[in-house]
Amino acid sequence: MGVAGPTGLFVTGTDTGVGKTLITAALAVALRARGIDVGVMKPIETGCPTRGGRLLPLDALTLKEASGSRDSLDLINPYRFREPLSPMIAAEVSGRHIDIGKLRERFSHLVGRHPAILVEGAGGLMVPITETSSFLDLAGLLRLPLLVVIGSRLGALNHARLTVEAALHVRLPVAGAILNHPNKDRSLAQRTNLSALRRVLPVPVLAQIPHLIAGERQPLWRDPRLQRLLAGSLPQLLPDHFKRSEET
Repeated sequence: MGVAGPTGLFVTGTDTGVGKTLITAALAVALRARGIDVGVMKPIETGCPTRGGRLLPLDALTLKEASGSRDSLDLINPYRFREPLSPMIAAEVSGRHIDIGKLRERFSHLVGRHPAILVEGAGGLMVPITETSSFLDLAGLLRLPLLVVIGSRLGALNHARLTVEAALHVRLPVAGAILNHPNKDRSLAQRTNLSALRRVLPVPVLAQIPHLIAGERQPLWRDPRLQRLLAGSLPQLLPDHFKRSEET
């Protein structure tokens, strides 16, 4: 029997722009609402704007705010790049190298500080970090089960199955999937994606998130509808943590 990994999730997506940051931040809020101290990590962020001569990792800052984390931004987000490219290419363009060992070290620091942790990838699961490693490899290295965020669009079935099956092929646990509607279109594919995914995926599709519009007074990840939809999924996503909570 293998050694158990830390309590947490590695949030990946079927593509870029499917709502990984929204779901990760909302999960952090939901866990905090239940009294759980949750750490967050965005190991690599690309496409960062420049403010005051410094790169601003907007996704990492969102996760930091949502979790109420006091961890340093460099611990939450060790690598950030200006170009909106895969980490491997963004690093090459900027003349830098991504050290996987550094990511694992920063992750270990966070695990030591929090009883639960949420890590958000960049793009899809097979996006290259270096020539020899992808986010699939990183999730395995960190020993975290996956939560797959599926963008509801034409092609979602193929992308979701490829993502889940790639993980299961290397025996990386998949805790479940969430179907998110990042745009307001309601094509026939989008209207049927949930039922179809529940028929063809070998992992549970735990929730369907409708297209949400941010209000003036609160960020989207605090939307009450989103929080309600995610609340029922928490025991399935983090079963070990909730089991320990019930026992104590």
